[in-house]
Amino acid sequence: MGVSMATAEMWVERWERQQQRYAVDREERFTVIADVVEHVTAGRTRPLLVDLGCGPGSLAARLATRLPHADIVAVDMDPLLLELGRTHHTRVARFVDAEIGADGWIAALDLDRPLDAAVSTTALHYLPEPVLRRAYEELAALLRPGGVLVNADHLPQDGAPTAEIAAHVGRRRAARSRTHQHEDWASWWAAAARDPELADLFAGRLRRLPAHGGDNQLTVSRHVALLRQAGFAHVSPVWQFGDSHVLVATR
Repeated sequence: MGVSMATAEMWVERWERQQQRYAVDREERFTVIADVVEHVTAGRTRPLLVDLGCGPGSLAARLATRLPHADIVAVDMDPLLLELGRTHHTRVARFVDAEIGADGWIAALDLDRPLDAAVSTTALHYLPEPVLRRAYEELAALLRPGGVLVNADHLPQDGAPTAEIAAHVGRRRAARSRTHQHEDWASWWAAAARDPELADLFAGRLRRLPAHGGDNQLTVSRHVALLRQAGFAHVSPVWQFGDSHVLVATR
């Protein structure tokens, strides 16, 4: 089931390029997340972070560079992306195979102390609202007082006119940055499916694809409401471009 370092490096690099099509100002968004976590963990000798829906470790790798003394647990349910992350980012994080919000997923993290931060980028929109609500509640219980949950994602505005304007602003920014010249999500996965070295992992992925899929389409205000109901005292976006947000909830 393992892959070579060269194969992992090639596919992770291609992943990084294709993801630029979908996250407006992706590197800036990563930087903002790291800024938030750096601020919240200032003075702590060994902060504990969880990366939710980590994929091949893009966010975890950037956090490890900014916070080299942090312990990072990176969780995802996709066996192919996890293996790419484990191989390419060996020293970055402890990668965990678990489905966010499913029974037993918290135990699978095997945490030895309260979290300082839970972070996610372009991942939680896949969760149906009841699953997301439960995950927010579970994460609130895991975070230390003053800890944060940071969710960076495309979150629509309330009201169709405003939502469409925000989405248009994001699309125009993407057009100016020419990120749409990169291969897209479907092309990346189609190419990965043809790589013999990934065949077993790809088959495992197909067996484990969640039944729901898609996008929960929850607005910014709905995320804020769910987070407050889960026990977070303060919730607010700290960065936005178009409908791309970095939403921070403080325990």
